[in-house]
Amino acid sequence: MSKLKIGIIGAGYIGSLHAMVLARDERVELIAVHDVISQYAEKLARATGATAYRSADELVDASDAIYIATPNTEHTELALAGIRARKHIFCEKPLATTIDEARLILEAASQSEQVFQIGFNRRFAPVYRLLKERLAETPPHSAHVKMNRGELLNPVWVGESRLTGGFLYETTIHMFDLLRFLFGEIIALDVAGSMHEYTEMDDFSCLLRFASGMHATLASSADASWMFPYERIEVFCHHATMATREVESLTSSSAIDGRRTTQTMQRLSTEEKWGYAPEDRAFVDAISDQRPAAVTVVDGFKAVELVDACYRAARTGERIYFTSISHDKKLI
Repeated sequence: MSKLKIGIIGAGYIGSLHAMVLARDERVELIAVHDVISQYAEKLARATGATAYRSADELVDASDAIYIATPNTEHTELALAGIRARKHIFCEKPLATTIDEARLILEAASQSEQVFQIGFNRRFAPVYRLLKERLAETPPHSAHVKMNRGELLNPVWVGESRLTGGFLYETTIHMFDLLRFLFGEIIALDVAGSMHEYTEMDDFSCLLRFASGMHATLASSADASWMFPYERIEVFCHHATMATREVESLTSSSAIDGRRTTQTMQRLSTEEKWGYAPEDRAFVDAISDQRPAAVTVVDGFKAVELVDACYRAARTGERIYFTSISHDKKLI
């Protein structure tokens, strides 16, 4: 069987990380890299044995599957081009940075037979996989979640909303998706937001209600300082608590006196611990086995929908309600 020819658009940190993971997959041939900064593409091409392409269009034409690892606001055009060219697509989060653009991609991908996977790596991180398994045995009542950044200064582009779409699209969107993955559909959202260090809203407190009946709070700040753990999920059950510490460990207590056990993932490689290697394997598996992506374009749309609603609720003070969307079964 011939190898899957993959091209990567965007040779920054995340594009390079995917390239190194894919280079170890014997089912894959990494043939092409493109970046608007040609030196980045050439450097990554040399490191992986790929060819640096001058244009994204040429890369798409030459590849069976493409990775979109560009700044957030550039995803829509590239995703639509990949769909038109009938290529398999791995699109880093977010799917888009407006609800209208996300809907355009959703509708286009719904008509395609190719695999379209979203890069929500937390779904594949062992700590969150383990938490999901535990929740199947011990149903949750409520949760408290945080995902903080220390600053929006380094790298310099992370504070440029014209590239990120806004702080929530760059970082916190991971947690919105992870909440759906762990607890099911969100049906209502209340938000308080404020602006402090930057020229956009950079601090949010959210209250989420789920179809299951549980509720959760989510706090996310862009200027919290780099105090570990930057992300944390505490889940409260019947006389039981489960708490993650970044992607490093899961601590569980089901005893009233507070006795607890901790399972650590610290010895895993960065690519495995953060879920990057498993998500790349899942993408290639889906193409090889001709089955739907592990994280679908519908998942990508719903994450954008949640972020869009969060900004809207923060601006207006209104409670946002969600209704389910229905699409081709192969995408859901």
